[in-house]
Amino acid sequence: MKKIFLLAVLAGGLAFGQTKKVVASDVQWWGYKIAKSESSSHNGTVKVKSGDMVMKGNQLVGGSFVLDMTSINATDLTGEYQGKLNGHLKNGDFFEVEKFPTATFKITGVKKNSDKIYNSLVTGNLTVKGKTNPVTFPAKISYSKGVVSLVSNKFTIDRQKFDVAYKSTMQDVLVKDDFDMLVKVTAK
Repeated sequence: MKKIFLLAVLAGGLAFGQTKKVVASDVQWWGYKIAKSESSSHNGTVKVKSGDMVMKGNQLVGGSFVLDMTSINATDLTGEYQGKLNGHLKNGDFFEVEKFPTATFKITGVKKNSDKIYNSLVTGNLTVKGKTNPVTFPAKISYSKGVVSLVSNKFTIDRQKFDVAYKSTMQDVLVKDDFDMLVKVTAK
C-alpha cells in the first residue's frame, strides 16, 4: 500500500510539475529622459524578493516572482545624485514604494520562439502599483541537473499602463513612457 501511495505522489508531481525556488537573480532597468537639448538615460537594478519556476519535465510551464520595489537603485550615478534619483523613483513621482513595496510577475504561458538564442517567449501578468497588464518577452530558458535558468533579452514596458506617471513641472523635460528591462533568474 505504501508503494502505491508513493507512486501516486510521484506521478502527481510529474503531472502538475515541479516547483523550483529562485536562488539567484539580476533584474536591470533603463529609463529614458528627453530634454530639448539632449537625450539621456538612467539605469539600475531592482531585487527579486522571492520567486519560483514550475517545470513539467524539462519545460518551464509557470512561475511567479515578487520584486522588492524598495530596493530600486540607480547604478549609473553615485553620491548625492544617486540618492536624489533613488528617492525620486521611490516617491509618488514614480513607484510609490511606501504604498506599493512590491511588484509581481506571474507566468501565464511559455512557447517556443524561432530565435536561436532567445528560444522562448514568456508571457505573464505584471502587477505594479496595483495595476496588472500582460507582458511578453523573449528569453533563453535552460534546464540541467535540477537547475532552471531564464535570461531575457532586453524588453520594453509602457510605464503609463501601471500609473507610473511622472508629471514634470518643467516644460523642457520629458520622460519617455517606455522603459526597458533585462531579467536573469536561476532556480533549483
